[in-house]
Amino acid sequence: MSPQAPDAGDPTRPRVVVVSGETDGMGRSLALARAERGDTVVVLGSNPAKGERLLTDAARLGAGDRIDFLQVDLAGIDETRAAVRWIAKRHAAVDALTLFANRQSPTRALTPDGLERVFALYYVSRYLLSHELGPLLRQSATPVIVNVAGVGVRKGRIHWDDLQLEHGHGMVTAQLQAGRANDLLGVAFAAQPDNPVRYVLYHPGFTRSGDLTVLPAAARLAVGALARIAARSVDASVAPVHRFIDTPPDAPLTAVDRHKVLPLTLPTLDPDQAARLDRVTRSLLDEHSGRTG
Repeated sequence: MSPQAPDAGDPTRPRVVVVSGETDGMGRSLALARAERGDTVVVLGSNPAKGERLLTDAARLGAGDRIDFLQVDLAGIDETRAAVRWIAKRHAAVDALTLFANRQSPTRALTPDGLERVFALYYVSRYLLSHELGPLLRQSATPVIVNVAGVGVRKGRIHWDDLQLEHGHGMVTAQLQAGRANDLLGVAFAAQPDNPVRYVLYHPGFTRSGDLTVLPAAARLAVGALARIAARSVDASVAPVHRFIDTPPDAPLTAVDRHKVLPLTLPTLDPDQAARLDRVTRSLLDEHSGRTG
């Protein structure tokens, strides 16, 4: 079990928080707010200009010394692992890991590792960060992982015979597969024996957040117009994440769709499917390690 510090139950105590992805939107909002309240924050993102703006804004809040930006392409296995090593050299413990990294792709693209890019960024990076930061999380008195994805959505499936979507790729198909994979990631992670790390699957709903520049112009205009009318604000969507960090749930796994706690009996949270995906992912990563030696 993780060590219990005297102030473990104090939600105001300073924490070490890792934020993966989204140097704008929800991730940016969370990072700045946590740094302003006194936490040490590590932000992992690929856009150096957005990273610089984040650091500048943190300095304006008087929190510039409490936030680090690490430029990393989380779609790359080796880059993600290098980010884990960077964090481990600087921090003896991590209290919270928040997972936001995602980017839609209208066309099928592969990473240098040969993985379909949405699958690699939206799912594999979250798998790696969850498991490989596990030892640091176990050193926290109140460790929690918040995986911000689409729990509660039942559309989409794991394409077991074609995980890299060589046949039948589509932007929505890729997003839904990775979303369902994240659901199963949470289930498998929480099922580990003697595991003190709480795992939260959180669906914020339609939020005025994220990068729309990857979408075709017509789709970008349509989504932008709809967001102005129907989307939740970033502050509203990120508020539950703060609560999960300050007071992690008692249960090993919690699934929340906006403000509704979901039953863990949902078909998208099937333990057998979660164990199967965990085995497949470990095999995929072992193959990569074997190739890179």
